Amino acid sequence: MILTRENVLTVLKNIKDPVSSQDIQTAGLVRALTVASGEVRFVLEIDPTKTELYDSVRLDAEAKIKGLDGCTSVSIVLTAHENRKPPELKTKRRIDPAGAEKIPGVKHVIAIASGKGGVGKSTVSSNLACALVALGKKVGLLDADVYGPSQPRMLGVSDRPSSPDGKIILPLRNHGVTMMSMGLMMNEGQAIVWRGPMLMGALQQMIKQVQWGALDLLIVDLPPGTGDVQLSLAQKTELDGAIVVSTPQDVALLDARKGIDMFKQLKIPLLGMIENMSTHICSNCGHEEHLFGRGGVAKEAEKLAIPLLAEIPLDLDIRVASDGGVPIVVSQPESPQSLVFMNVAQQLIDRDLA
Repeated sequence: MILTRENVLTVLKNIKDPVSSQDIQTAGLVRALTVASGEVRFVLEIDPTKTELYDSVRLDAEAKIKGLDGCTSVSIVLTAHENRKPPELKTKRRIDPAGAEKIPGVKHVIAIASGKGGVGKSTVSSNLACALVALGKKVGLLDADVYGPSQPRMLGVSDRPSSPDGKIILPLRNHGVTMMSMGLMMNEGQAIVWRGPMLMGALQQMIKQVQWGALDLLIVDLPPGTGDVQLSLAQKTELDGAIVVSTPQDVALLDARKGIDMFKQLKIPLLGMIENMSTHICSNCGHEEHLFGRGGVAKEAEKLAIPLLAEIPLDLDIRVASDGGVPIVVSQPESPQSLVFMNVAQQLIDRDLA
């Protein structure tokens, strides 16, 4: 007679577990059972404090299996399986927003963030800066997206910053906005291939060594995600709050939630959310379409009990204006698209954040 796995399991189901009063198979103690050419091997995973108690169980199982027709040998190993907690990641936080410092001469600092790239965060930053200038505020814009700086193009700035003493950096200015970006230090199209420490050093230079002057508000255009730049900024600079930009689609909102959670962990106030590419209106027929879904950001803001600051349309004029270096708030100040940004700027002023 050929010994089968089923024959062995029948025997095991008749051997009691002294702890649970179930059989050892049902109790989940039998692991890695193999039956081949009459040889039986398996492991009994047991409580390490009850090894002596299970010695008799092992001997009983061995004897009964050897009595089966076709069995030539039995090997049973007792293993002491401890109830281990999952390993803890060694992530000692060195982020201490309480030790952050104000930037001399700057009244308020606000970060514009996004969970993922391509949602229009930089477009929002440049237009919001210009809208605040139009409302009479002194505004600076720090392009902290070191790996993908886009503000020089969006604000129409191409000159290199100067330094009169080799220490202080003089920022550039256009459309009334005082601006600094790593893109001004590099040749167009040149990749920045840096590790974290170099990245942090550059960010600190752009914050501490730039002569920002007297500003009502400094807008920081953050890179997408939740990485080194965001953490370093929160650690070193006193932030008045953050605005999270997202498109309505579920994929973008998934990443936006991570960004929101990051600011919560860093104890930075969330000033609100902006839904970009909210809707598209056909320039020929006037038909409105919600290409990326409808109301996703509004629902998220409501759930978090924070304001939905704006719903910005997906509009060709906004894109063309940004690519041309003259944000739509400057090029078409009376347009419906511009008024959306102006409304956000006024909300910040009303909340004494600019």
